[in-house]
This record gives sequence, structure tokens and C-alpha cells, in this order.
Amino acid sequence: MTTHAPQPPQAAQAAHAVKLPATLDEAVAALAAMPAAVPVAGGTDLMASVNSGLLRPAALVGLGRISEIRGWQYQDGHALLGAGLTHARMGRPDFAALIPALAAAARAAGPPTVRNAGTLGGNIASAAPTGDSLPVLAALEATLVIAGPGGARREVPVSHLLAGMDMLRAGELIGFVRVPLLHAPQVFLKATGRTGPGRATASVALVLDPARRGVRCAVGAIAPMPLRPLDAENWVASLIDWDAERALDPQALHAFGDYVAAACIPDQAPDGTQEQLPPAVLHLRRTVAVLARRALGRALS
Repeated sequence: MTTHAPQPPQAAQAAHAVKLPATLDEAVAALAAMPAAVPVAGGTDLMASVNSGLLRPAALVGLGRISEIRGWQYQDGHALLGAGLTHARMGRPDFAALIPALAAAARAAGPPTVRNAGTLGGNIASAAPTGDSLPVLAALEATLVIAGPGGARREVPVSHLLAGMDMLRAGELIGFVRVPLLHAPQVFLKATGRTGPGRATASVALVLDPARRGVRCAVGAIAPMPLRPLDAENWVASLIDWDAERALDPQALHAFGDYVAAACIPDQAPDGTQEQLPPAVLHLRRTVAVLARRALGRALS
């Protein structure tokens, strides 16, 4: 007679602790009913943490069946993007015509297996410094629509979440991302430590906002959250001839790159003293300067 080994208790528990809701509110309710549950969409970051032994979720709430967060719609001059949009979907031409920098970031997010599974909401929720969409969302000044218990919805600037100023509360999920449609050039560039798609060592997102005669720039991967060099933005915006061809002197373009890099990787220590930066940091600063200069040049060309 063939016998079967008894199933380990933890395996049996895990098998019964997976919920697959069909709506955003059902997912929120499932999280409220299982406070220890972890929401999962593409699972690219989650599985990396599980495989490395950093995370052992007691329960999972799968978001893959929630159709309402897998597309986008237009709303008052904005695009309302579902958090379940995959990088592969955002990389397609129709989406690229809508938000070019976010499409470029999605295409650079990694190999096809990652792009097919990874989602916009997952990129935001994991808040990894190297997340390619994060500097783009910071430069676009996007906001998050967060779903909570009882059908509640609240909006939070994406920069506030990434900076830890306003975190997700118990039972909440990122439902949508509201992005302004600027109808103007925008660029995403990144440098990696190897050829082909890979994790960024530095990235720059830059968008023009002709209606407000502004330049918005965010630098990713070099700090725990995207950095906005506001003084550099305001300085270069004041030099652009917004009423003509948006031309900019080449020297000013070069100076902008240096301005951004120095703002994000300063020589000055927190106590005000001057530091001698190590060669690796100086190389990173030069990389940021080149990316920022190229991004603005492409946006203005």
C-alpha cells in the first residue's frame, strides 16, 4: 500500500491563506480580514524577497483578477492609470503617445519576464530606489488614489509616499495613479552597470510644462527616493524662450547638467564642511550630469 507523507502544517496553512478578489474593494476587505496578508500583483519584488529569505508571508491577497486596475481612463486633463498596469503594457506605442517618459521607463524595467509581470503599483509600493517608474512619477508630480475600507478613497502625492511622509495605512491599497497630461516633450534616461536592461546606477526623468513655463526633473537610483533639484529646474526654465522654439544656449545646457548633479550629490557635508568625494561618487555625479544634460537636450530638440 502506498502512503503519503503528511503535509507540513505551514504548507496547509499557506494553501488556505490565498485570496483572489475580483474588485478593489474586495481586496481591501480581504486585507482587513487578514492583517498579516501581503498583497501581490506581478510578484517580481515579492518573490525576490521570498527566495532570499527576507520575507515569509503568512497569507497572500492576489490582485491579478481585478480588471478595474489593469487599464487607464481620461479624467479632467489627467490619465488615471490602474495600479495593475504591467510594464509591458505601458511600453506599447499607444501608451507611449500618452506618457512617453513613463513608457520609456517601462521598456527599460528589465527583461521580458519582469516587464510582463511587474506592475506600476508594485513598483511604487516596493519603493526600491532603482524603480524606473519612480523618478518619472516624481517629475510628473503624479498622485496616488488609495483605496481603503468601506469604499474610502484618498489621494496622496506620490512623492509623499516615497518620502515616508504619508504611508499606506492598514487595509489600504494603491488603486490608481493620476498623471497630468502635459502634451509636451518628456524624457527618461538611465545608466546601468552592464549592457542591456538592468538595474539603474542613476536615472533622470525630465518633463517640460509649457503651460506653466516650467522644467521638472527627478533623479533616481542614487538615493532612497527620487530627488528633485528645484533650484536647477527654476534656473534653466528662466533661460528658455517659451514663446519661440524653446532654444537654449549649449553652455547653459551643460551648466544645467552640472547644477543638477551638484544639487543631488553635493560636496558639502551635513555640518557645512567641504568633503573630498571618493572617485566612485565623483563618477556617479558625472553620470548624473550627463544624463540630465542629455535629457533636457532631447526634450528641447
